[in-house]
Amino acid sequence: MEWYEALILGIIQGLTEYLPVSSSGHLAIGSYLFGIDGEENLTFTIAVHVATVLSTLVILGHEILWIVKGALKWKWNDETRYVINILISMIPVGIVGVFFKDKVEEVFGSGLTIVGAMLLVTALLLTFSYYARPRIKEKISPRDAFIIGLAQAAAVLPGLSRSGSTIATGLLLGNNKAKLAQFSFLMVIPPILGEALLDAIKAIKGGAEAAVGNISLLSLTIGFLAAFVFGCLACKWMINIVKKGKLVYFAIYCAVVGVITLICSFL
Repeated sequence: MEWYEALILGIIQGLTEYLPVSSSGHLAIGSYLFGIDGEENLTFTIAVHVATVLSTLVILGHEILWIVKGALKWKWNDETRYVINILISMIPVGIVGVFFKDKVEEVFGSGLTIVGAMLLVTALLLTFSYYARPRIKEKISPRDAFIIGLAQAAAVLPGLSRSGSTIATGLLLGNNKAKLAQFSFLMVIPPILGEALLDAIKAIKGGAEAAVGNISLLSLTIGFLAAFVFGCLACKWMINIVKKGKLVYFAIYCAVVGVITLICSFL
């Protein structure tokens, strides 16, 4: 992977991690156009996902500090409930990560057909959530946290937007828009950091070269920094978009890109 390819893919990741258009799907499309293989793409994907986690910590640092301070009081309060909901939301994706990690890695190198199909699924989810009018709930319940976690677990498929799936699912369940966007961005932090830890262990056992592949340190660094900077910008933008309820426009975008991707996959 050349440095300019890493820059472009890092920008794509930073923008699309928070926008409901599937960062993994766009990375798969970009990697296909650049001729990057599945293993190399997976390594780069992990690096730029960690970068966007850091951008979340920067943008939502005040909210994270509030949660941590409240939870450390060791009392049954709103902050403790929030932490428990985060933990509950992690259960489905944790199961997928532990028992189906190899299958997920295979999917990332399986071509564009699944990317196009999952982009269309993302478009449907966003459309349903836009037109649905459920009764609004002010707090996310443990039940809703688990269901939203199921959506996050399904979104390991490239093309199925994580933020789009979790936010759309939460909206269909009737959760508050602003609080849902924040929850969606915070719930992804533990799984991504856990994935990074597993790959670090893999690097130690098999040698760094086996884990990194043919990606240079320069390319990884440029991609990481690009994903971090543009992730900060997209995170703030997306919170405002969710508040205004404008997700339907991204449904149109995902539908168009999904159809084009499917057509290209069959050519």
